[in-house]
Amino acid sequence: MSVSDEFDAWAADGRDKGMEERHWHTAKHVLSRMPVEAGDTVLDLGTGSGYPLRALADTKDIGRGYGLDGAPEMARNAREYTREAGHENIGFVVGDFGSLPFEENSIDHVVTMEAFYYSSDPHETLREVARVLRPGGTFHCAVNYYEENVHSHEWQENIAIDMTRWDASEYRAAFRAAGLAVAEQDSIPDRDVEIPPESAFPTDEWETREAMVERYRTYGTLLTVGVAP
Repeated sequence: MSVSDEFDAWAADGRDKGMEERHWHTAKHVLSRMPVEAGDTVLDLGTGSGYPLRALADTKDIGRGYGLDGAPEMARNAREYTREAGHENIGFVVGDFGSLPFEENSIDHVVTMEAFYYSSDPHETLREVARVLRPGGTFHCAVNYYEENVHSHEWQENIAIDMTRWDASEYRAAFRAAGLAVAEQDSIPDRDVEIPPESAFPTDEWETREAMVERYRTYGTLLTVGVAP
């Protein structure tokens, strides 16, 4: 199954809003750390429901936002949600991470929330990000599917498309190979998920409270920040 087919089905089922709700726990911290200034142009890769751009429009007064997604239904839904929110400076396009429909040095900042690992060629995606970024522009790449997060490894079994599972050092190396300096990298904990007391375990999803704490409070979401020269 293609990325387009997989996520068109998700959009048709309303799962785009579910992803937005779950990812917002750590996404809000990622977005707050982006050095976006009023009037900047921001590109969101794998935009889903488009929530990152709407949040940046509300909090940082971006000049122009572009959301790119490989699934037409996702992009259609994002357009509708954004129209309802009244953000006329945000647009959505259907496209591939490996061939971004933007000119060189045309984007101030790029962000991707829980989507980079769906890229069919992550190294090519990073080269494309480096190409479209203006000098000094940033790429904020957030993933909760990564090698150190052992609790995420089984996710590949639940989706019909191949996913890339790198560790933190592989992310840093790949960023540098694409020409992006690594400005920072850390794990952002999910402190919004409620963790029951020890007496409630095992639950339907967790054998031990320790494992659940590790998944959300220790591993959380890996953020790697690259800067264009």
